[in-house]
Amino acid sequence: MKIIYISIFLTVNLLAEYQSSISKITPEIKQRMIKDNSWRKGCPVSLENLRYLRLTYKDFRGTDMTGELIVHKDVSTEVTQIFEALYEVDYPIHKMRLVSDYKGNDWQSIEADNTSAFNCRPATGSKKWSKHAYGKAIDINPIENPYISRKGYISHKESLVYKKREHRKNQYADKAVLVKGDKAIQIFKKYGWKWGGDWSGVKDYQHFWH
Repeated sequence: MKIIYISIFLTVNLLAEYQSSISKITPEIKQRMIKDNSWRKGCPVSLENLRYLRLTYKDFRGTDMTGELIVHKDVSTEVTQIFEALYEVDYPIHKMRLVSDYKGNDWQSIEADNTSAFNCRPATGSKKWSKHAYGKAIDINPIENPYISRKGYISHKESLVYKKREHRKNQYADKAVLVKGDKAIQIFKKYGWKWGGDWSGVKDYQHFWH
């Protein structure tokens, strides 16, 4: 009986693999985006220049899940490659849903610890368009990787325990914390993406942009 269990375990792990797909914005996805306020007329990028991605990721239990992102077509292929590399180094992601599922509300998406990309909104504290409005930015595990003001203020209460940037426990949530030098950061930078954790003053540890 013990041998049988071991055999089943090995089979499951051999079958686990990264998968991704890239597609144009379908009428169904367009409806989600417009209805739930993540895209509207006047946004700086057209729907024709955006792509819908489905990606395998490991969640905070180590289980393979399928997530979805919308990004600019120019970075769509490399985003699938970035997330494949993150999967291979076992970087965990809490959840990955379109920001439309949160009515285009960045606050609610962060509260849900949701990894997201496109959202037609201004940059934080600015009237200019965010890189997210062009589909060329990704916020990853925003609770574990918070935005911290120049004075050290953190808006989301669940993020307060992550103000000190270090790996403390061998748990998936702790592995999600991005600390300078981590493999996950190096993967993004390999593809020419920049990281908000490198900013002086304000820190935006969740934020990668191209």
